[in-house]
Amino acid sequence: MSHDNGLGDKIKGSVSKAKGELKDQIGNATDNASLQAEGKADKVKGEIQQKVGEFKDRD
Repeated sequence: MSHDNGLGDKIKGSVSKAKGELKDQIGNATDNASLQAEGKADKVKGEIQQKVGEFKDRD
């Protein structure tokens, strides 16, 4: 396996987490529950992408 694959997933995970954090904060600040929920989902997605990248790097 190529280490690039793991790195790409880790980068995507970081981006998803950052976007999710931003949506979560904006949703919280504007009392927009759906945006806040979307942000939380993006953060979870980012965590999963990062774990996939770490797993690929072990091969």
